[in-house]
Amino acid sequence: MRKMKLSNGRVVEVECLSCAIVNGIVEPDGGTIVESAHFHAHQDVAYPIKGLVILASRRHVKTFDQLTDEEAADYIRILRRIREAQRNVLGIENVYYFYNEDTTHHFHTWMVPRYEWMYEFGRSVESVRPVLLHARKHMNGEQHVQGVRKAIQLLQKELQAAP
Repeated sequence: MRKMKLSNGRVVEVECLSCAIVNGIVEPDGGTIVESAHFHAHQDVAYPIKGLVILASRRHVKTFDQLTDEEAADYIRILRRIREAQRNVLGIENVYYFYNEDTTHHFHTWMVPRYEWMYEFGRSVESVRPVLLHARKHMNGEQHVQGVRKAIQLLQKELQAAP
């Protein structure tokens, strides 16, 4: 079991955070953004950045090549839908995508939006970690958290309306 601190300050103890979220043991702030037969999307529970979405497989696998053909097709379809919703309702023009196989969680992709304020940390992949740490440390105020929750609601509404 590992202890993990969520963006709302709550500490949870789980073996796999992705499994805990997908199975409803841990409720991400704002709830589920969208889900399909094979994937679950939610606001990142550690970093309060509007539109920072985690797309996690429902099945506990570690690598992209462990997905079935059906899961892989569903992954691309839902990833594309989320990205379109980020652009349409949150005005997010650029996103960094991260997926790593040596994680302690199971297969998931981070969809990290790039906002103007983030460029003070740089414009490359190396800038992402300082951005995330800045958000965790300085963006947990109630006003900002309300903005994140509103963004979640906008994404949920957009994705429920889309086919």
